[in-house]
Amino acid sequence: MLTILGFAMIATFLVLIMTKKMSPIAALVLIPALFCVAVGQGAQLGDYVIEGVGNLAPTAAMLMFAIVYFGVMIDVGLFDPIVRGILKFCRADPMRIVVGTAVLAAIVSLDGDGSTTFMITVSAMYPLYKRLKMSLVVMTGVAATANGVMNTLPWGGPTARAATALKLDASEIFVPMIPALAMGLLAVFVLAYVLGLRERKRLGMLTLDEALAREPEQETVSTGAGSTRGGSTGGTGGEDRLRKGASASGGGTGTGTDADPAADPADEADDEEFQGLDPNRSTLRPKLYWFNAGLTAALLTAMIMELMPIPVLFLLGAALALTVNFPHMPDQRARIAAHADNVLNVSGMVFAAAVFTGVLTGTGMVENMADWVVGAVPDAMGPHMAIVTGLLSLPLTYFMSNDGFYFGVLPVLAEAGAAHGVSSLEIARASLAGQALHMSSPLVPAVYVLVGMAKVEFGDHTRFTVKWAILTSLVVLAAGVLFGIM
Repeated sequence: MLTILGFAMIATFLVLIMTKKMSPIAALVLIPALFCVAVGQGAQLGDYVIEGVGNLAPTAAMLMFAIVYFGVMIDVGLFDPIVRGILKFCRADPMRIVVGTAVLAAIVSLDGDGSTTFMITVSAMYPLYKRLKMSLVVMTGVAATANGVMNTLPWGGPTARAATALKLDASEIFVPMIPALAMGLLAVFVLAYVLGLRERKRLGMLTLDEALAREPEQETVSTGAGSTRGGSTGGTGGEDRLRKGASASGGGTGTGTDADPAADPADEADDEEFQGLDPNRSTLRPKLYWFNAGLTAALLTAMIMELMPIPVLFLLGAALALTVNFPHMPDQRARIAAHADNVLNVSGMVFAAAVFTGVLTGTGMVENMADWVVGAVPDAMGPHMAIVTGLLSLPLTYFMSNDGFYFGVLPVLAEAGAAHGVSSLEIARASLAGQALHMSSPLVPAVYVLVGMAKVEFGDHTRFTVKWAILTSLVVLAAGVLFGIM
C-alpha cells in the first residue's frame, strides 16, 4: 500500500505542477500533507516536516548565502570578461547562443555547485534570449542537462556518495567513467547545436548587420507550428523578432562605453545591444577585480578541499565580499535587497521540498518503493545488474534525493549484483548515469535557482527538459557499456 501511495503522491505532484494547477511551493507542501493523512500517519506530520527541514536546512543556508555571494560578484563585475567572451562568440546567432549556453554551463560546473552554475549562466545569457525572443526553456534545459553531466565530478556529490555507500575509492569510480561522461557532454553540445538550429529556423538567420538594416515593422515573425515550447516566458507567439532602439539604428549613442572611430559598426551594435551585463552599472568595482577573483578562487578551493562545510564558507564569503566591496551600510543593504527575491524564492522552495522529502521518508514510502523496484528485477537480469542499475538510476534519482538513492537503494543493487558476479565498482559507475536527469528533479534545490532567475515556469522547464535529459543519460550509459566500463 505504501508503495502505491508513494508513486501516486509523486505522480499527483508532477501532474499538478506540469499542468499548472498548483504552484510548485504549494504542491510540495499540500500534496504530501494529504497523503500523510491518507496513510494514517497524520499525527506524525509535524515530526516528519521538522526532520525534513532539519535535513535540508544546511542546503537552504548554502543557497541563501551563495546567491548573495555570487550576486555580489556579478554586481561588481567579476564575470564580465567571461560574459564578453561568450557574447563575442554568440553575437546574434540563436544557434551560437544555445551552444554558448551549454559551454558556459559546463565550464562553470567545474566548481561542483549547481546553484553557482545557474546563477552565472542565466545572468550572462538571459539578456540575449530576451532580446532575440528565444525560448527560455531552451536555455534552462541545456544548462540543467550540461550541469547534470558535470555533477558527476568527485566533488559534485553523487560520486562521493556512491563511494561512501559502497566503501570504494571515488577515483576508482570516476576516472574510468571519464570517456562515458565525455560522450554525455558531447551529446549535450550536439543537443545544443540542434536546438540552436531549431531556434535559428524559427526566428530566421539573424546577423547584426541584417538586424540594423531592417525596419522595425518588418521584424515581426509569427511562430510556426514547429516552434519550441517555452510557456509564457518562452518568447514564442507573434512577437517581434528583434527591435532596435533609435540609438542602435542611428549608431550614434551607446550604453556609455567610449566610442572608437575606427570600430566596425556591427561591433559597436554588439556592444550596445547585446551586452549581457550593463558595463556602466554603479556597482562595478574594477579596482577590486583581483581581490574578488582571489576570494572566489579561495572559496572554491576550500569547497573542493572540504576545509569547512559549504554553508559556512558561503556565509563567510558573502560577509567578506559585502564588507570589502560595499563598506557603507546603505550600499550593503541595497545589495542584499537587490537579491532578496531570489533568496526568498529559493529558500522558500527548499523548505517546501523538506515537507515532501520528510513525508516520503518518514512514512516509509521511499523504502517500500525501493524494495519494490529492486524486487521487480527478473533473476535473468542478474548478470546485467550494472545496466539495470544505470536504467533504474534515471527514475530513482529523479523521484528521490541523491542521498536516498545512493545510501538506500544502491547498496541493495550492489548486493544483488555481487550475487551474480557483478562488481561493486561497475554498479557504482552505472549509478551515475542518471545525473543528467536528476538535475531537473523537483527535489533538487538548485533547479529553483535556475527557473527562478530565468523567469520560467517549473512545469514548462520539466516538460521540455526531461526527454532530452533522459536521452543524455542513456548516451552516458550506452557509452559506459560500449567502452567496457560497466
